[in-house]
Amino acid sequence: MKFTRRHDLDPQTRLAIVKDVWINQGIYGKMVEIAQAYHISRTFLYQLSWAARSHLEDLFSDPQHLVQPPDDLLEPWILSCRLEGKCSIPSISSIFKRFDYQPNSVGYLSECLQDYGRCVPSTLSMAQKKVVFYLSDEIFAIRTPILVTIDAQSTAILKIELASDRSAKTWETHFKDLGVHRFHSLGMASDRGVGLKAGYQAACKDGFWVCDQFHEFQELFNRCHQLERQAYRAIAGEHEAIVKFANAKSEATLKKRLEKYEKAKKSCEHSIERYDQLDVLLGMLSEALHLCSNLGRLRTVEGIRSDLTLILNLIEEEVNDDKLPKLLKPLRSHLNDLLVPFRQVERIHADLLESMPEQIVDALALSWHHDHLSYQSHGKKKHYHQRERDYWLNFSEGLLDEQFDELKAMVFENLGSFT
Repeated sequence: MKFTRRHDLDPQTRLAIVKDVWINQGIYGKMVEIAQAYHISRTFLYQLSWAARSHLEDLFSDPQHLVQPPDDLLEPWILSCRLEGKCSIPSISSIFKRFDYQPNSVGYLSECLQDYGRCVPSTLSMAQKKVVFYLSDEIFAIRTPILVTIDAQSTAILKIELASDRSAKTWETHFKDLGVHRFHSLGMASDRGVGLKAGYQAACKDGFWVCDQFHEFQELFNRCHQLERQAYRAIAGEHEAIVKFANAKSEATLKKRLEKYEKAKKSCEHSIERYDQLDVLLGMLSEALHLCSNLGRLRTVEGIRSDLTLILNLIEEEVNDDKLPKLLKPLRSHLNDLLVPFRQVERIHADLLESMPEQIVDALALSWHHDHLSYQSHGKKKHYHQRERDYWLNFSEGLLDEQFDELKAMVFENLGSFT
C-alpha cells in the first residue's frame, strides 16, 4: 500500500488528532472514525499517538542520566581514564562534562591526580629480603633528571625520584635507599653513564654491571635503517629511470636515457645488496646474544666471544659501507663488557648440572628460552615460541614425573633472575 505525505496537516491539526486519540482511546471503532475523518491511515494515527506518549513522558518525568556513578566511584573513574585509557586531563574533563559528572574542572582533576601521586611512595618496600636484577636509567623532565630503577624480571618500578643531578653520589644514595627497603641487587644493566655506573659500584659492591645491549648496538642498527631507506630510494630512482626511457622518442634520447637507467640499476643493486647483507648479519648478531642457543645449550663465554668476533669481522669485510668501521670500533673495545652475562650463565649452568642431568637442563633451558622470547614477539612468532615452550615442557615432564615442578621452577628462576 502506498502512503502519501499529508502536507495540509499542520502542527495544530496533528495536535487535534492526538487529542482525539487520547480522549477516545479504548473505545471500540473510534480509531477507524478518526482515521476516516482526517483521511489518514491508522498506522500514521498510531505513530502520532506513540510519539506523543514518548514526548510527554520525557516532559513530565525527572531527567535521568543513563550512567550516574556514585561519588565513591568518581575517583576510580578518574584514575582509570588517566592510567588505563591514557586520557589527558582536558579529555577527562570533557568526558565528565558530557555526562554531567561533578566535579569536572581541569583544575580539580589535576589536583586530584597530584594528590594521588604524592600519596604513592617513590620507593617500593618489601616485607623481606628480595634479590633482584636492576635496570636503571635517567629520564628528563624540563632538563631535570628523574632517576628510575626497575626489576628486570617483573618490570616493576622499584624506585623513581626527581633528582638535582646525575652524579655518582646521587646515584649511590638512590641504590642505598633500595637496600634499606630490603632489595638486594644481583647486578645492574644500564648505559655507560659515568655517574650511574660509579654510583652503583659504590653502593652495591657485590653486584656486577652489565652494559645495556640496546645502547651498545643502537648506532649499528640505526645505520641498518639508514641503508634500508637508501635502498628504497634507489629502487624508486631505478623505476623513474625506466619510465623516462620508455617515454623517449628519438634514438639519441633513448641512448642517453638507457645509460642513465643502467647507472640507476647498478646503484639500486648495490644499495639492496649492502642493506640485505647488514640486515642478515645483524639478525645473526641478535641471535648470538641470546643466553640459550636454538638447540637448548646455554652459551659459554668463549663461544659467544668467538661468535661475536666473527660476526663483527663479517660486517666490516662483507658490507661495503665506509661508516661501519667507526661504529664497530667501540663494540670491539667493549667486548669483555658484553660477555659479563654469559659468565653468570656458565655459573648457573654448572649449578644446575649438580641437580639434574644435562639432557634435562637443555630441555628446560630451551623451554625457558622460548617462553622468554614469546613475551617479545607478536603474531605467528609468538604462537611459535609458545608451542615450542609447551613441547619442551611436556618432554621434560615425561622424563621427570614428580620432580618436574621443582626442577622447572629452579631453571626458570635462575635464568630469569637477570634477564
